[in-house]
Amino acid sequence: MQQAKAKIVHNKRIKGPYWHCIIEAPLIAGESKPGQFLNIRVSAGLSPLLRRPFSIHDVRAGRLGILYEVVGEGSRIFSDKKVGEHTDIIGPLGSGFDYSQINKRQENQPILVGGGIGVAPLLFLAKAINSENKTILLGAKCREQVLCEKEFKKAGCSVKITTDDGSLGFKGRVTDLLSKALQVKMSKGKKAMIYACGPRPMIRAVCSLAIKYNIPAQVSLEEHMSCGIGACLGCVVSTRRGLERVCKEGPVFNAKDLIWGANES
Repeated sequence: MQQAKAKIVHNKRIKGPYWHCIIEAPLIAGESKPGQFLNIRVSAGLSPLLRRPFSIHDVRAGRLGILYEVVGEGSRIFSDKKVGEHTDIIGPLGSGFDYSQINKRQENQPILVGGGIGVAPLLFLAKAINSENKTILLGAKCREQVLCEKEFKKAGCSVKITTDDGSLGFKGRVTDLLSKALQVKMSKGKKAMIYACGPRPMIRAVCSLAIKYNIPAQVSLEEHMSCGIGACLGCVVSTRRGLERVCKEGPVFNAKDLIWGANES
C-alpha cells in the first residue's frame, strides 16, 4: 500500500453519468492487481471528509484508469478535477481476483459478469487473463448504459449484452444470460470459472448459480466504505469464517464463502 500525490492526465465524461479518469502514479500502478481499488481524497477541504473508493479499471505504463459513476457529492467533486491537478490517493487496497489457475490450465473457461458500473474492475482482469475462450456478459438497464463493449473486444473477450428493456442484446437480467451460458457449457462438458462484479442482488444470484452448477466463482462486492483500510469495521459482511471486511479481506470473495441474509433480494 502506497500513498501518493497523483497527477490527473485525463478526466472526461464518456456517457450519461459515467466518467473515465487516468491518473499518473507509477509505484501504485506497479503493485496493482485486478480487483483491487484506490481510496481517493476527492477534496482538499473538509467536505467530504472521508476518501472515496474507486475500482482500478486499467493499468498502463505507470498510469491507473478509473471508470466511475457520478452518484453523490464525492464523485461529483471528483468529476470536476482538471487535467494537471493532483489528487491524494492510497492504494492498491483490498484483495483482488485470483486467475492464476486459468493462466496455467486452459480447460477452465472464464466467464466475466458485469452489472452496470460493476464492469469497472473487470477490464483490468480481462487483460490479465491469458485465455482464448474468455467471455464477458455485460448487463445494463438500457442501451445507453452499456459500458466498455469495444474495450472488452479489444481485450480478446467474446462480448454478450443484456438490457432490462431489451434495447440492446438479450432482454432480461445478466444472470439469466449467465444461467443459459452455464447450461450450454455443462451440456458440452466444458469447465468454467466465474468472475463477477455488480449490484448486490446480481451478486447473490451469481453465487446461487455458481453453487447450483458447482462452478467456482469469485465475486467483487460493492459496499459503502469509511476508512478503506480495515480499521473502522464499517463494511463487514457475513462469511463462513465469520465477519470479514470488504475493504480488507475483500472486495473479492469466493461465492461459496458468503452468507446471505434471509431478507436480502
